[in-house]
Amino acid sequence: MSTSNYFEVIIVGGSYAGLSAALALGRSLRNVLIIDNGLPCNRQTPYSHNFITQDGREPGDVIAEAKAQVLKYSSVKMVNATAVKGEKLENGFQITTPEGEDYKCRKLIFATGVKDIIPNINGFSECWGISVIHCPYCHGYEFKGQKTGIMANGENAVHLASLVINLTKSLSILTTGKANFNESQIQKLEKHKIKIIETEIQEIDHESGHLKNVIFSDGRQLPLDALYAAIPFMQHSAIPASLGCEFTKGGHITTNSFHKTTTEGIFACGDCATMMRSVANAVSSGNFTGAIVNKELADEAF
Repeated sequence: MSTSNYFEVIIVGGSYAGLSAALALGRSLRNVLIIDNGLPCNRQTPYSHNFITQDGREPGDVIAEAKAQVLKYSSVKMVNATAVKGEKLENGFQITTPEGEDYKCRKLIFATGVKDIIPNINGFSECWGISVIHCPYCHGYEFKGQKTGIMANGENAVHLASLVINLTKSLSILTTGKANFNESQIQKLEKHKIKIIETEIQEIDHESGHLKNVIFSDGRQLPLDALYAAIPFMQHSAIPASLGCEFTKGGHITTNSFHKTTTEGIFACGDCATMMRSVANAVSSGNFTGAIVNKELADEAF
């Protein structure tokens, strides 16, 4: 192992949270390595919203500018690779890439995000992040007043409906199976004239990712401009689990208020550690995590 492969901090994931953490650490002259494969989860989304000073910009442009700013700090390095293995060492950790390159560090930050599990519906993946969307705060304003659906059931559907009804009155819930609402929830949906459709979705009819119709298994079609979809996800990286990090019931890496995981020396920020999936939140959590890690390093050395 050469000294060039040793760092005070390794950040796995170089999107919004990871770059924000690196910026805080780089400005404190910490020797930092970012390992990133260049595949952020919002790469198909045309515009980033609800992020002050960056509202409406293309995500790729925001990332490119962020990388340029972060890598101006000479103590921060970045490699284009996927971290595939992690090991605990006596005084830190080792991360390995598919090329067999090993990197060691004292502190480890996971900013690896999550991977959405796309349902087996024709056209869904092509529309994901464009007109089939996950968040009213990130996308809702752009579809205000338009024909909108919610692909969810039970409490998830009611929660989304309560947020979206302020953006459009043309709203339907598509449960893709038997509806699961209690009497109180049904009354709320009826009060706001929200239709419930239980028929299974067969296909998303679209043009270059822009939704036109939802086609059901019985052949019926529902014209829509936007479809919110509450779909499951998985962690992008299996390394946190292999290093003993615990997870919440919802599937996120468990952290405390200082973004520390349950494994000493490991931190997590961004989408992998919170249900609040937004660029602004990722940047905020990354910035705070970088400051906390710097403080730990400072306390250990002072």
